[in-house]
Amino acid sequence: MSNRMTNNDTVTERVAADRAHLLHPLHHPSAVARPLVWVKGRGALITDATGREYIDGLSGLWNVNVGHGRTELAEAARDQMTTLAYHSAYAGATNYPAIALAEKLSTLTSPSINTFFFVSGGAEASESSFKTARFYWKALDRPGKVKVISRLRGYHGVTLAAMSATGLSAYWTMFEPRTPGFVHIEAPDPYRFVQTDPATSLGVAAANKLEEAILREGPETVAAFIAEPVQGAGGVIVPPPDYFQRIREICDAYQVLLIADEVITGFGRTGRWFGLEHYDVEPDILQFAKGITSGYVPLGGIGLSDQLRDVVNGVPLSQRWMHAFTYSAHPTCCAVALENLDIVEREMLVSRADVGGRRLLERLKQLEPIAGVGHVRGQGLMAAVEVVADKATRERYPPELGLADRLVAAMLARGLCTRVQLDCILLAPPFVTDDHLLDRIADIVGESITEVVKELR
Repeated sequence: MSNRMTNNDTVTERVAADRAHLLHPLHHPSAVARPLVWVKGRGALITDATGREYIDGLSGLWNVNVGHGRTELAEAARDQMTTLAYHSAYAGATNYPAIALAEKLSTLTSPSINTFFFVSGGAEASESSFKTARFYWKALDRPGKVKVISRLRGYHGVTLAAMSATGLSAYWTMFEPRTPGFVHIEAPDPYRFVQTDPATSLGVAAANKLEEAILREGPETVAAFIAEPVQGAGGVIVPPPDYFQRIREICDAYQVLLIADEVITGFGRTGRWFGLEHYDVEPDILQFAKGITSGYVPLGGIGLSDQLRDVVNGVPLSQRWMHAFTYSAHPTCCAVALENLDIVEREMLVSRADVGGRRLLERLKQLEPIAGVGHVRGQGLMAAVEVVADKATRERYPPELGLADRLVAAMLARGLCTRVQLDCILLAPPFVTDDHLLDRIADIVGESITEVVKELR
């Protein structure tokens, strides 16, 4: 059977087949009367089955950084598939694209991170980080250090352990009990964090929540702290500039590994190659996915500090690192990643994300006087506009009013496709989005908020 719609099919027939045979992520059939069927993408634009174009306001799902329709990436995949599409990388086997990609990443990541393990996506990267942290402490004869501390509103995937680290309770409800050993602290949200000590900066006060949690749990039980440099799905929370320096100090003081979840922020999204570069902090484990291939094929991974690598490689044979995925170091995915990184460098797209992001954030900040706009924030080409019922109290709209769905519908009607989470309009367009479209995104966001807030009054 063809994987495309035939001349005899209608969109309605294809949607009926979808409902009969597909189980969608994060979905209930009653929530969407008629799904959008995406059929084409070029640059920063995507086209549905009716032929209507939309601005891709979230780069697919934070990942299509170099834009849609890049033939270079298709050619890289074809060339590798016709040479060696796949073979196992278990137990020391390897392939040239994986070697080249690991070598390339060692030039882009922190100086102390030079060794990489490849997976298929962000959740597998989280699982790999957690297991590696436990492995490390067991190898050092400290087997009690197993707990992982993460943050509320953090997102690290929704496989069972990753979901347990994710600090968004909507993902837990129907899958409890969560994996034991995961603890959450408050996010460093400049808009909603309650500062109780006027003598301490907000960033340090938020970071000190980690120290409190470590002491409460017992330092001898805590293996790692995981954090996104900028929390993405939780509302694009940009931490104060002194936050991560204090986090690093606390991790060092209590011998807790720092895991940087760069799945969204990596490969230029924040205007630097990696988000932690903004804070001059090096992690012990760096995890990545999404932007490494711009979403064209699934790939993720973790990078280990030299110290962790030496411990992993230094255990007796009987204690070897028994962690693996079938598609680890997939040759085709690694080949596409290499070409994608070449595009990012060749077209200077990290700089473009910085410059374009500044423009987008400036335009969004002009919306602050509008009724309903509570807070505007961003870093690089990721931003959020938080919508509130009351600017003075920062009170949110009651969930039963369906604010998120109303905002999404209003933006789609104006030609912008993106998500709304926790009443925050999330924005992360492709790096290739031109200034005209960036300005249009801001205009659509402002018009949509005005319309929806007026409806709810």
